[in-house]
Amino acid sequence: MGLGSSPERDRLASDITMNSQLTPEQQRQYQDPSLVRKILTETKTIAMVGLSPNPQRPSYFVASYLQYEGYRVIPVNPRADEILGEKAYPDLRSVPIEIDLVDVFRRPEECVEIAKQAIAIGAKSIWFQLLVINLEAAQLAQNAGLQVIVDRCIKMEHGRYNGSLHWVGMNTELISARKAQRYF
Repeated sequence: MGLGSSPERDRLASDITMNSQLTPEQQRQYQDPSLVRKILTETKTIAMVGLSPNPQRPSYFVASYLQYEGYRVIPVNPRADEILGEKAYPDLRSVPIEIDLVDVFRRPEECVEIAKQAIAIGAKSIWFQLLVINLEAAQLAQNAGLQVIVDRCIKMEHGRYNGSLHWVGMNTELISARKAQRYF
């Protein structure tokens, strides 16, 4: 989890903006690499809204990766009792422990209510996964003091900064002949 900063790490974890649906201004606001690193470094407990119990779903894959990397992932899914060894809760307000980050795997039209719940529980950050874009929800959370990331995959971003992009592999838009290194 410790993702320190240095000029070399910043160069290696360069900004990826090719596939974002956000404008350049929105990318600066909601995809700032230094904020991504800060969130990943400071976060210990993640409430994953929309975590599926189905191992074939992206949310399950991301959650299992994050657990492997040392984060505690709390499932928020009203149709599940337990996922990946953690008790599932029907909504954020039902989670009885302190949450650092809310990771959102739901449709964009559901995000305003999720942002309101994240604010209500005192979460420090909210992360809207790839293609989960609701700028009203993002602005609401940001205005309430939450750190906000939009249209990024937390697994891919974590991998960019710690050298674990090779973990089961995927198209990360990074091309390098150098061997992957872990920076913590």
